[in-house]
Amino acid sequence: MSDAMIRGLFVMLISALSLQGCADAIPDRLGAPIEGYSHTSAAINRFSVNKNGGPNLAPYGYGGGQMCCATLPVKWHPGLTVVVEWEKDPNPHAYADWPKPRYSDAWSKAAREHEAKYTRHRAVVAVAPYERLGVVNVHFLPCNQVAVTAGLMMPRSPNYPYKFPQKMQEPATCPTP
Repeated sequence: MSDAMIRGLFVMLISALSLQGCADAIPDRLGAPIEGYSHTSAAINRFSVNKNGGPNLAPYGYGGGQMCCATLPVKWHPGLTVVVEWEKDPNPHAYADWPKPRYSDAWSKAAREHEAKYTRHRAVVAVAPYERLGVVNVHFLPCNQVAVTAGLMMPRSPNYPYKFPQKMQEPATCPTP
C-alpha cells in the first residue's frame, strides 16, 4: 500500500471516529399517534393525552383518525401514567328535535342550551404495559372511566390488554371514586 493510500485511510478513520460523537443517541421518549374509542352512548367532542389532542368520537365510535402526538417513554415502566382530558356530549342526537330552520334564532338558542350540558373531565390514567411504543389508544368507558394502551397491538388483537365490548351501557349509579 502506498503512503498516500495509508494517509487516506487514516484520514477516513479519524473522520469516522470524530463524526461518531455527532450521532444522536436513541431517544428516551418519542411522539406516538393518538386514537380513541368510545364505548358509551355519549359523544366525545374532544380529548387530549398530556395536553396533545385526539380526534372527536361518535357514540360507540372508534378511531376518528389518528392525531399527533403524545410523548411517551420508548420503554414502558411501572407507574407510567398520562393525563386524559375530555369533553363529553351526553345527548349527541338531541339536535334532531331542535327548532327549524337550521341556524335560526330558536335553533341557535337550542344549541347553546344543549352545549351548556356538555361535561368536562380529567383523569390520571395508568398506561398498560407495552414492549414497544406504538399508537396511544384511549378507551372511554361508562362512569367517566378511561383506559389507555400505547403498544403496537391494536384492539381485537389476541394479546391486546383490554377486551371491552364496543357498546357498554351506563349503569343507573356509578361508583364514587
